[in-house]
Amino acid sequence: MKTIDLRSDTVTLPTPTMREAIYRAELGDDVFGEDPTTKRLEKIAAERMGKEAAVMVASGTMGNLVCVLTHCRRAEEVILGNRSHTFLYEAGGMSALGGIHPHTIVNQPDGTMRLEDIEAAIRGHNVHFPRTRLICLENTHNRCNGSALTPEYMETVAALAKDRGLMVHLDGARIFNAAVALQVDVKELTRHADSLSFCLSKGLSAPVGSVVCGTKEFIAEARRNRKVLGGGMRQSGIIAAAGITALEQMVDRLTEDHTNAQRLAEGIARITGLSIEPEKVQTNIIYFNLVSQRLTVEKLVTQLNNKGIKILQVGPTRLRAVTHYGISAEDIDLTLTALGQTMEKS
Repeated sequence: MKTIDLRSDTVTLPTPTMREAIYRAELGDDVFGEDPTTKRLEKIAAERMGKEAAVMVASGTMGNLVCVLTHCRRAEEVILGNRSHTFLYEAGGMSALGGIHPHTIVNQPDGTMRLEDIEAAIRGHNVHFPRTRLICLENTHNRCNGSALTPEYMETVAALAKDRGLMVHLDGARIFNAAVALQVDVKELTRHADSLSFCLSKGLSAPVGSVVCGTKEFIAEARRNRKVLGGGMRQSGIIAAAGITALEQMVDRLTEDHTNAQRLAEGIARITGLSIEPEKVQTNIIYFNLVSQRLTVEKLVTQLNNKGIKILQVGPTRLRAVTHYGISAEDIDLTLTALGQTMEKS
């Protein structure tokens, strides 16, 4: 039985070209700065993002944590959304390992934070308060329907940060999805960020890895913090080789994932017992709700899994599906058929 795995775009498998690149990668010791393939990936990544330098890290979580640790000292504060990945899904790393305080404000449905809320969250000069140091944004925004933050919004937040002497970090795990959806060069979304991380192993289909980008001075310090976290790798070119292929070959095809996501959302909207707003689906992430009382989300997920279709439960009545490399239009139709049949029989 064929498996259609829509739980996340982290389940992507490397392309045949990536596997060949891994096999043929020229290698060295990256901690000594001698892995030529890793150095090439970092150079390509920095140029693509419009930054001076870059460093490869093991994961998006490590990338975000490295950046926060590089920007902030102990007892300083980060402003970020209450639905952000860094706050919800990164194991409290900034506080546990950095002694850094997260100050959450409400994410709007489109993934933004209101400027007046950011302004109000910035601490005054008072010995009772932690010092506000950093604003973190997320683009695309996972928990807000995979929404893409516009260049205009990014610029406005950066202007506020500059005016108040703060830095901006961008969790750009799926930044290329945002650029493709908005039909802009990715630099338009990154040029106002002081640092950013982006993922190679989600929509870009590499097997592992993320990249942190910023100024030369920032990246030099980020390398030190990567080492502190145990992220110094040796012959890391076997990872970097797939990342280079991802950047060279896998960005433009993200349009296919977005098209399939919209197809899935529109189909779900027609199934009795399920609820979704297709117009909110902007990229490759779909959230929908089970509104029928005749079965539970757990049973729905189990019954779909028995049909070879994997969808992620994210709440008592809420589910998530993510399209990616390896998911075809035919797979979407098979998923909709299985969903419809399951709901009819419940």
